[in-house]
Amino acid sequence: MNRRTFVRSGVIGGVGLATVRVSPTEASPNNSSAAVPPPASELDELTIAELQNGMVSGKFTAHSLAGKYLDRIDDLDKHGPAINSVIELNPEALAIAADLDKERRAKGPRGPLHGIPVLIKDNIDTHDRMTTTAGSLALGGSVPLQDSFVARKLRDAGAVIIGKTNLSEWANFRSSHSSSGWSGRGGQTKNPYVLDRNPCGSSSGTGAAIAANLSAIGIGTETDGSVVCPANANSLVGIKPTLGLISRAGIVPISHSQDTAGPMCRTVTDAAILLGALAGIDARDGATRASAGKSFADYSKFLDANGLKGARVGVHRKGFGFNDAVDKLMKDCIDIIKKRGATVIDPADIPTQGKFDDSEFEVLLYEFKADLNSYLASLGPRAPVKSLKEIIDFNEQYRDREMPFFGQDILIKAQAKGPLTDKAYRDALTKNRRLSRKEGIDAVMDKNKLDALIAPTGGPAWPTDWLNGDHFAGGYSTASAVAGYPHLTVPAGYVFGLPVGISFFGRAWSEPTLFKFAYAFEQATKARRAPQFLPTAKLD
Repeated sequence: MNRRTFVRSGVIGGVGLATVRVSPTEASPNNSSAAVPPPASELDELTIAELQNGMVSGKFTAHSLAGKYLDRIDDLDKHGPAINSVIELNPEALAIAADLDKERRAKGPRGPLHGIPVLIKDNIDTHDRMTTTAGSLALGGSVPLQDSFVARKLRDAGAVIIGKTNLSEWANFRSSHSSSGWSGRGGQTKNPYVLDRNPCGSSSGTGAAIAANLSAIGIGTETDGSVVCPANANSLVGIKPTLGLISRAGIVPISHSQDTAGPMCRTVTDAAILLGALAGIDARDGATRASAGKSFADYSKFLDANGLKGARVGVHRKGFGFNDAVDKLMKDCIDIIKKRGATVIDPADIPTQGKFDDSEFEVLLYEFKADLNSYLASLGPRAPVKSLKEIIDFNEQYRDREMPFFGQDILIKAQAKGPLTDKAYRDALTKNRRLSRKEGIDAVMDKNKLDALIAPTGGPAWPTDWLNGDHFAGGYSTASAVAGYPHLTVPAGYVFGLPVGISFFGRAWSEPTLFKFAYAFEQATKARRAPQFLPTAKLD
C-alpha cells in the first residue's frame, strides 16, 4: 500500500481506542519540518464557481478534484507542515465523486455544490464508513444510525464529503484549561499561518483545513465562538447563523439554546452558497420551524459590492481595547466602511455586555448534560458510551491518553446538574434571552436605528500552550451566541502575519443584510491571503 492509497483508505483517523495513538512528540505544536512554504498548487484559493467552471470545461471532474484534495491532505496535513487538521477520511469519497460525474454527464449538475469537496467537523453525524466521535476516544468506532440533517443536505446538493476535521474535544466543553484544537483522538491541530500558533475554537480543524486549501469548503459548529474564532485565526469567512436556520439534528451537542452549524469558507460568496444549501425545516429539530419564510436557498443573490452605501453601522466599542495593533487595524476598517458609503455610529455598545456570562455558563452546564445524554441514546444499543457519567469514567480509566495535559472539570460540573425543570436553569435561560436580545442587541439597534453592528472578531492567534491552556485576549461572539442571532466574520487583515477578522452581526434572520455588508467590505479590501506555513511568527 503506497502513501496515496493509505491516505485514501480512510485509515488515518482510526476508529477505536485500540487503533489510536497520538504521541506528544509527534503532535507537538512546536515540532514541524516546514521551514519554507510548500510549492503552489493548482487548487490554491479556488472558489466554488472556479471549480464548477473547471468541471464544465473538462479541466476537472468531481473524481479528479476529490483525488487532488486527498493528495493535498497527505502532502500538507499528514506530512510537510503536518497541520493535523483532518481526523478521518471518507473511504467512499472517490466512488461518490465518480457517481456524481456520471450523473452530471447524464442529467447535468444538481446545483452549485455538485461535485464540490467538503470537510465537516467530527461532531456531525454521518451514517457511512466514517465515525463520529467529537474527538473523544470514548466514542471510538461510533457510527450513528442516520445522517445528520447537515450531512443529508450536503449529499442532496451533490457535495462530496471527503472527510472529517479534528476539533477541540467535546467542542471545547471539557476543561477550563484546555488547548483549542486538541482532542484525545486527533491530537493537536496547528495554525497554517504560523505553525506554533493556535487555530482557535472547537472548529479549529475545519478552520485550519480550509485555510490551507485542503478542501473547497468546510462546516464547523458553534455554541459561543467556535465558528467565528477559528475563522478569525485562519483568515476565513465564517457565519454562525440564526438559531433554527440549520437543523441541529445529528450533531453532538453542548446546548440546544445556542448550538448551530455554520459555513467556513475562503470567500463570502462561497459561504453564501453553502449556507443556502444547509438551510431548511427539519422534523427532527423543532427550532427550524421558525425559519419558515425567513430562510433562502440562495444567499448569494444578496451580495452587492456597493452594499454598504446608505447603511447604518454601529461600532461595538466594548469589543475593542485588548490589542493596540488590532485597534489600529479596525480603525482602518471603519474608514473603509465609511468610504463605501455607510454612516457609522461610534460607539454603539451592547448595554448588557458582560452581564450574562455566569448565567450563560449555567445554562450550558445544564443543557450539556441533558442534550448529550439524549444524543448518546440516539446512537442505539451499540453506543460505545451511554451517558455523560460513563464518559467521565472512561476519561479517568484512560487518563494517560485522554487527560495528559488538562482535565475534565467542566464535564464534572455538568454531571452535577439536575434536570431542565430546575428553577436555577429556567431562571438563567430567561435572563440570558432577555439581556442578550431585547435589552442587548435589539436595544442598541433600536436606539441607533442600525442595520448591523461591527467589532473585531478576535486578536492574532496565541502560541499553543498545553501547560496553561488557551490565552484568549479578546474579541466578539457572546451576545450573538446567547441570543441565537447571526454573526458573520470576514478577513480584515494581519497583525505580524497573523490573521484578524471583523465581525458583522445583528438581529435574528438578518443574514441577507450581513452578507451584503460583508461582501462589500471583502470586495473593497481583498484582505485574505493564503497561509505560508511559517514555523514561528515574524515579530520584526
